[in-house]
Parts: sequence; C-alpha cells; structure tokens
Amino acid sequence: MSKKFLLLTPEDGADILKSLAAPARLAILSLLHEKGPMNVNDIADLLELPQSSTSSHINSLETVGLITTESQKGRKGSQKICRAAHEEIVLSFSNTKQNQNNVIEVSMPVGLYSEFDVMAPCGLCSESGIVGFLDSPDTYLSPDRMRANLLWFTKGYVEYQFPNNARIAGQKVKELELVMELSSEVPGTSENWPSDIHISINGKTAAIWTAPGDYGDHQGKYTPDWWKLAGSQYGHLKSFRVTHNGTFVDGMRVSDVSLQDLALDEHRSIRVRISVPDNAEHPGGINIFGKQFGNYDQDIILRLQS
Repeated sequence: MSKKFLLLTPEDGADILKSLAAPARLAILSLLHEKGPMNVNDIADLLELPQSSTSSHINSLETVGLITTESQKGRKGSQKICRAAHEEIVLSFSNTKQNQNNVIEVSMPVGLYSEFDVMAPCGLCSESGIVGFLDSPDTYLSPDRMRANLLWFTKGYVEYQFPNNARIAGQKVKELELVMELSSEVPGTSENWPSDIHISINGKTAAIWTAPGDYGDHQGKYTPDWWKLAGSQYGHLKSFRVTHNGTFVDGMRVSDVSLQDLALDEHRSIRVRISVPDNAEHPGGINIFGKQFGNYDQDIILRLQS
C-alpha cells in the first residue's frame, strides 16, 4: 500500500495555503476525494459554479501541486480530467531551532511521515497505547498516526518531508545530518536479527546501515511500562551525515553520495526515506523510536550546517 500526504510548514507553504483560502477550491478538492477523477464540466455542474471560474480554480490548484490533470478524448473533443494529488494535507508548526553556530535543526515526530508503503507485521504506538490495529498497513493512514512515538514494519518504507529552511534563509549548506534511534524488527525480540536499513535523501540512497538486532533484554529508558518486554524496547542512536566529501555513519565514510548529489538548492523540502527494500541482503524489518520510547527522548532530527 502506497499513500501520499503533503506536509506543509508556515515557512514553505504560503503559496499552497493561499490557494486553499478560496472556499470553491476547497470544495473542488473535497469533491475529487469523494468522487474520484472528474472532468471540469462535471465539477462545475455538481458545485453549481460557472465553468470559467471552475477552470480558474483548477489552474490555481494545479499550479501549487494540489491536483493533477490530463487530457483525454471525449465524444466532443478532448476533456480535462482532474485528480487530487494527496490523500491528506498537514500543516506542521515544526520544532525548528537555529543556534549561534549556524546550525538549523528540525525535530520530526515519527508519525508525521508524508508517504509510506509498508508490509505487515507492522504497527504504530503512542505513549498511551496502540494506534489503530496491529499488523494492518491501513493503520498507517489513520490521522492518529501523528501521535505515534514508535513505528515498525517488515519491508517497505516511510518518507518524511522536512522544510529546507537553509534555502528559505538563503544559506549554503556545508553539512546535513540525520539522527534517529533504530533497530531491526522481528516478532518478539532477538539480539541477532540483522536488517539492512536504507537511508535515502531527495531520491539518492546515501547510506545502508545493518541493524544487528531487535532488543528486549531490558526496558528502554523512556519506553512506557505498559509496553511489555515482549515488544521492541530500544535501538541504536545513529548519525547519518552528508558532506561535500561523501556520506558518513557515526563518523565512518560509507558512500560517495555528497551534498552536490542532493541538489538542496533546487528543492524547497528535503525528502528523507527510511526503508527496508525487498532486495535487501538482510531484510530484517525496522523499528523507529521517537520521544517517550527507547533510550533517547527525541524524534527524528535533521540538522543543516551552513
């Protein structure tokens, strides 16, 4: 199952928020979600709008990427078919910090992914309980996912969309760092259960780290008491750092992928995909620990050094 969400921040979402300010455009998006792909004439008829106004609203929505269109042959020439581009739109007032050393830091909750395609066994937990249903990829669609502090799946990926605040501030990035707590995933736990976890940034696979196991020998420092030892308790805090000289995991160079390959100046957001693909040598699943779970009280952190 693959679904797309759009994550906006006040810094980079002004154009989209402006487009959504018109009630008619919100009505068009709601109609496309309810009815599926439709042509312009049908949209105008159902919403009782002039066709010229409908076309103008559709052009605005298409310009900011909220809908996609294509021309298809009809009985009386071609017709423009409209589709909603995203299942969900989220406005995030993310925790963004900039310190005196020109480091911009964004903390992303583990449940605030913008796209996913996961395979069971899988699940989500908040600090107070299970989110949705265990081992159902459909649960990853739940709005309650935003409360998640722990997620896991066997194969597939989750993708996060970070604001490119360095680009907004007009700063050149010298180093990008991702910090997160990870482990493999096995029904129950096992200290010897390797899994090749792939980290991709803006479509480039920057690093592959093999998680050695899924740990349940003792309770994680921040893991809530209700989450029994039969479940994953904690992971390894990993640093993935991309510079002009390549990519490093915990200070060790692991690939040639550099900042130039990420083309940060060309993108208003930074897409981070965390995956265990089907063709991994060790497809041992993944746990991603956020606040209130594991040994480190943090979410997924992105740092941009300028």
